[in-house]
Amino acid sequence: MNLFGTWIAAGLTIAILSFLYRDNPLYKFAEHLFVGVSAGYWVIYIWAFDVKPMLIDEFFGQAGVEKWILIIPALFGVMMIMRWFPGTAGISRWPISFTVGIAAGLALTAQVQGYIIPQIQATLFSLISIGENATETLGQSINNIVIFVGVVCALLFFYFSREHKGALKVGSKIGIVFLMIGFGASFGYTVMARISLLIGRITFLLQVFGIR
Repeated sequence: MNLFGTWIAAGLTIAILSFLYRDNPLYKFAEHLFVGVSAGYWVIYIWAFDVKPMLIDEFFGQAGVEKWILIIPALFGVMMIMRWFPGTAGISRWPISFTVGIAAGLALTAQVQGYIIPQIQATLFSLISIGENATETLGQSINNIVIFVGVVCALLFFYFSREHKGALKVGSKIGIVFLMIGFGASFGYTVMARISLLIGRITFLLQVFGIR
C-alpha cells in the first residue's frame, strides 16, 4: 500500500507539473482532486478538533449552568449553515458579520502589536554605533544611517499634504528606491519559497523512479 500510495503521489505530481506545458484534462483532474481532498480534510479537522471537543464534549461533560453559554456559538454555527438554503440565506449574515468583525479586530491588534510597534522600535537607535572593533562599528553605523534614511524617505513619499517638489521631491524619489528594493526582496523571497517546493517535488520524483 505504501508503494501504491507513492506511485499515486508521483502521478499526481506529474499531472500538476503538466500545466507547465499547457492546460490539459490531466491537470484539471489533479487540481479538482486536490481541492476536494483539502475541503474534506478541513471538514473532518474542524469536526475532530473544534466542534466535538470544544462544543459537544464540553456541553455534555459539564454539570453546571456554565455549559449553557455554549448554546450561543452553536446557534451561530447553525445560522451560518442556513446560507446553503435560499429561503433562509439572509440569516447567515448576522453570525458571519459578527465573526468577520471579531476577526478584523483581532487582526488589527495583532498587526499593531506584532508588526507596526516592533517596526517603530527597530528604528529607534543611535546613528553612530560605538564599540571596540572599528570595522564592526563602522559597518553598524552605516547600516543604521541607511535604515534611518530609508524610513524617512519612504515616509516622505506618502506625504501628500504638499506638492512633491524641491527637497520633498528628492526625498520621495529616494523613498521610491527603498520601496522598490523592499518589494523586490519580498517578491524574491516568495519566488524562492515556490522554487524550494518545486525542488522538493522533483527530488521526490527522482527518488520514486530510482534516479536518486
